[in-house]
Amino acid sequence: MKPTLLVLAAGMGSRYGKLKQLDGVGPNGETIMDYSIYDAVRAGFGKVVFVIRHAFESDFREKVLEKYREHIDVDVVFQELDSLPEGFSLNPERVKPWGTNHAILVGKDKVDTPFAVINADDFYGKESFEILADALKKMEGKNNEYCMVGYRLGNTLSDSGHVSRGVCSMDENRHLTTVVEHYEVQRQGDKVVHKDQKTGEFCTIDENLPVSMNMWGFTPDYFVHSEEDFKVFLTENENNIKSEYGIPTMVNRLIQENRSTIEVLDTPCKWFGVTYQEDRPTVVAKIESLISENVYPSKLF
Repeated sequence: MKPTLLVLAAGMGSRYGKLKQLDGVGPNGETIMDYSIYDAVRAGFGKVVFVIRHAFESDFREKVLEKYREHIDVDVVFQELDSLPEGFSLNPERVKPWGTNHAILVGKDKVDTPFAVINADDFYGKESFEILADALKKMEGKNNEYCMVGYRLGNTLSDSGHVSRGVCSMDENRHLTTVVEHYEVQRQGDKVVHKDQKTGEFCTIDENLPVSMNMWGFTPDYFVHSEEDFKVFLTENENNIKSEYGIPTMVNRLIQENRSTIEVLDTPCKWFGVTYQEDRPTVVAKIESLISENVYPSKLF
């Protein structure tokens, strides 16, 4: 069995100002997503399913899918506002996408193995894909035993501004218990700090705490949970046009109701991405450094 990689690529980068998924950062125009797919192939994934929107399907097929076909099985699914369960209709005032767990749900007919979920515009690192692939291969035939890659907080910061991070708590078995959002996280001197939302003051935080960067591992039964809970979510948020059905929403519910466990996998990798436009030169430099260290060839595909 080879696991599947589900890539969430339907979103536009509002802060960055363009479709980040197609922006080249490598020496031959490679995108951050290219490095993820390259790492996934090396780690033993057998298929990649991209969640996109019809609006940029033509560009995506031409610029992305064709270069991967000789290396791994590829497919696409579409996340649209009207991708709803039978019996539910779209509020005409709704313009906001339904969220990351809705993006997972639209891939249910294309995935029949343990699968990973990542963002298209985040750089996760070679070892992270190896760690996750190994965990997914051990999950075959199991239900309700999921995992996520937990990055060390200090390895996920931006040099261009503050960020928000979901800090994870675990039990003695490294099973996720809570994810608490921390805001305005940044490095100040030799410390990492975040802004306390109650006092408005900056507080020091341990930079080795695990945080979620949206790199998850699930088995196909997760689709069943998601489908059932999405109907509940839609009913509860019928008049809330800004509500989001995100992965943390679903995962927290499964944990709180003791339906599933989420093992937190540690990674030494440094996450990076183009959160701000000013991040791009830094990302390009980091890619160049990894190439000089022979982690990646100068031309991927």
